[in-house]
Amino acid sequence: MTEKILIVEDEPKLAQLLHDYLKQELFDCHILLDGADVVDWVKANQPDLILLDLMLPVKDGMSICRELRQFSSVPIIMTTAKVEEIDRLLGLELGADDYICKPYSPREVVARVKAVMRRYHSAPTQEQNSNEIVIDEQRYHVEVFGQALDLTPVEFRLFHYLYCHSGQVFSRDQLMDKLYNDGRVVTDRTVDSHIKNLRRKLAAVTEQELIHSVYGVGYRFEL
Repeated sequence: MTEKILIVEDEPKLAQLLHDYLKQELFDCHILLDGADVVDWVKANQPDLILLDLMLPVKDGMSICRELRQFSSVPIIMTTAKVEEIDRLLGLELGADDYICKPYSPREVVARVKAVMRRYHSAPTQEQNSNEIVIDEQRYHVEVFGQALDLTPVEFRLFHYLYCHSGQVFSRDQLMDKLYNDGRVVTDRTVDSHIKNLRRKLAAVTEQELIHSVYGVGYRFEL
């Protein structure tokens, strides 16, 4: 099946150039020139990847990324002329999978698209099991390399969420939203505490580091 890519870019010539290069690689591409209709278009068409410019008319890329992550895990590559480190970190914290600074070559964009797509398709999902990690949602049971982990319900939800979004970076606030649904007030250090406990339990069954810290942003799972 041909993979569908949404290009959100307010420079028509650049958008068309990206479209042509990606089409040569047999991707099915669609262009939007502003941010107004992106969320509705994604809901209706379910693209396989989004190239999302940061500075857009009507609605900026950060706001769009934040809205998309409320209902979709579609891979997002943000593109922008802003090169400050804080912008990179903020884009990733909101759930972007990669970040490309302008000026860039279309060939670089194509290479990044292919890399993100490979990583996304190889990442484990909720429905998939592997020889390395097995998750039973009904019993709150996790096995890593054939050995069971004794996890609390909160640790299970944290591990399960990171595992199902392998390679994606999440901030502490994002993870807290996934851990507690009863409205309790907790600090961001609560997530650090759970991560520490998870790492300790994982270290008992494997020497491989599975939960990685991303300085200034948060955490990601990578097998």
